Amino acid sequence: MIELRQNRLHIRFPDVHPHASCTVSFIRTLRIPDDDREYPLPPGFSKFPLQHVDDYASRLPESWSTHGGVFLPMYQAEAMWLSFSGRYPMALKIATGKTCALTGEPWHDRLTPARRVTGGMPRLSELGDPLGVSVPEDSPQDYVVVPDQPWLDGFYAGKGLIRQFVAMPLGEGYTSEEQLTGKPEHGGLQIAAYPMKAEELERWIKNRDRRLRESSGEATVVYCASPMGLAPGGRMRQEIYEDRFGIGVWDQAAESRCFVHILNSAQHFQVTQQEPPTKPPTAKDYAAAGLPWFDYYDAELKALESLSKLLGLKSIAELMIKKGVDVLPDNATLAPGKVVHLSKQRSVVREGEF
Repeated sequence: MIELRQNRLHIRFPDVHPHASCTVSFIRTLRIPDDDREYPLPPGFSKFPLQHVDDYASRLPESWSTHGGVFLPMYQAEAMWLSFSGRYPMALKIATGKTCALTGEPWHDRLTPARRVTGGMPRLSELGDPLGVSVPEDSPQDYVVVPDQPWLDGFYAGKGLIRQFVAMPLGEGYTSEEQLTGKPEHGGLQIAAYPMKAEELERWIKNRDRRLRESSGEATVVYCASPMGLAPGGRMRQEIYEDRFGIGVWDQAAESRCFVHILNSAQHFQVTQQEPPTKPPTAKDYAAAGLPWFDYYDAELKALESLSKLLGLKSIAELMIKKGVDVLPDNATLAPGKVVHLSKQRSVVREGEF
């Protein structure tokens, strides 16, 4: 079950476990320079406003009603990141234009675990793959795990790196979907969630507690002339973490999905009669004001180190240069100032000796 509340997607699986839930928010942010340099994490501003497709079905393309879901407004070349929140372990698949944002593979309704690139051994739990799906030897993990992964800013671009999610019109060749499939067909974002099986959660909690004790004691149809998709922008330092639980713990029969469509700012006003948020400041303005950037590290988790079709994607700037057109404005290289280092906060109080 997915509900839209306060511009967040609330995903719940009450039939699996009363606490099986998480939220996904779409956060407005700075577009970092697309200059092939590596930047720290930019800040988050307000959440993008979300609307039900069904509330505006008569004003939206017929295909959107087929997909259902929600929609949000983005200015062309505006950037976003996804924020995940929830304490119950959940596997989330994220795709743009129905191609996986971690692997570049076409959308499918199952989870694919990572197989080690060098070792040739599958990273499966002792339970094995519950669907009996054959996994190629070089398959990368195609999902993130909440709460281990607190956010995702873009497309996987190699170990410890992503390329920022940036909105661009379909049909011009910039989006990941077009680069990988050659067709501007779907656009938007697609999300699927799979909760941990209740019995696996109980087993994990018991094992965790044991380890802790041992270690510490209206109705004109508006056919969008140029629907929006997401394209790879600047390069950013961010780790995407391996699944530390194993593929067998996820209840893939309990999948819940949501199609997140994207309108540009003018289209959004035409459909909803609501003004979209104002444009965020540029990265240059933000840096000049001396405001902080961010870095996140979790020493207990291992970053993905896998093959991915996405490694061959061209960024927006690279494609614009190749086409001989002007690069996006506000793309000058900059030097971020203060970087705030974030880490997972401790929740367990160590007793020590008395």
